[in-house]
Amino acid sequence: MKHFLRVVTQFFVFLYCKCLWRGLKFVARKFTGHCELQRICYNNKHGARRTLKIESSLRFSKNELLQSALSIHPDKVEKTIEDIMALKKINPDTNPQLGISLQASLLQIVGYRSLVVEVEKLRKEPYDCENPENEDMLMKLWKELRPDTPLTGRISKQWCEIGFQGSDPKTDFRGMGLLGLHNLLYFAEHDKATALQMLHDSLQPKHNEINKPEWEQKNLDKAIGYSFAIVGINITDLAYSLLVTGALKTHLYNVAPEMPSLLHFQQTFCYLMQEFHRFWIEEDPSDIMEFNRVRSKFHRRILRQLKNPDMALCPHFSASHLHLVNL
Repeated sequence: MKHFLRVVTQFFVFLYCKCLWRGLKFVARKFTGHCELQRICYNNKHGARRTLKIESSLRFSKNELLQSALSIHPDKVEKTIEDIMALKKINPDTNPQLGISLQASLLQIVGYRSLVVEVEKLRKEPYDCENPENEDMLMKLWKELRPDTPLTGRISKQWCEIGFQGSDPKTDFRGMGLLGLHNLLYFAEHDKATALQMLHDSLQPKHNEINKPEWEQKNLDKAIGYSFAIVGINITDLAYSLLVTGALKTHLYNVAPEMPSLLHFQQTFCYLMQEFHRFWIEEDPSDIMEFNRVRSKFHRRILRQLKNPDMALCPHFSASHLHLVNL
């Protein structure tokens, strides 16, 4: 029965896209004198609400020029806009704002695609302990998070103090490659106060009414209770998932005036780290074994928020000032 309903739904969606939708577009153009791209630009403010509709319009167009506009190089955007306006017989002199609006949205679209490629490249690049740049980043991460504690050696149990699982952090980066290290270092460098506070909190007894000596004496393994670096790599995976599935378009189209960049992605990571920390405390899990449940629930909450086309994360440089707003 479920399969039958799915087939019927797909049929009606196909019928709408191929017949009714195109018929409605034809009627709207005759009635308003504007093509679909004009109507989108004139009736929607700049940001995700406009860009998502332009993206959909171009993707489902029968015209090859319009379809190919989604995958052009950023350097070709201006010429592509000129070609689109010529195709639609729109005079750029009498419609100057249209060209500007289309260009901004198209830069966001192709910029998002470029960002996915850049992030994917970092994710696939493994940590190399023979690479001086990789090693230097790792040492910087230690100095940012443990500024008053010298590291006794490259291979050391001290790495557990900042939330790695063993004596050599390189093994923990296998899932997210260099992307995890880049994000952790960005957070530690650009929002150091928040990162240090989160690290401190993660090492504290779960129940504040128990003082530290008493907690140690009773050997209650009840810290707020996660490994900072490992969680950072996990949240990197969550941010990566939001990016590659397209869920993050809502946020990035609202905060990046033109092309989203790696900087925007890293700021998003900082926001997710901070929000996950709050969410973890609110959920009050009994122990770290509940991590996957809490993470999944947090992921679903972020997805719900991003379904609102007006939703964005505040574009502040410091993650400590980030919070959700309706633009």
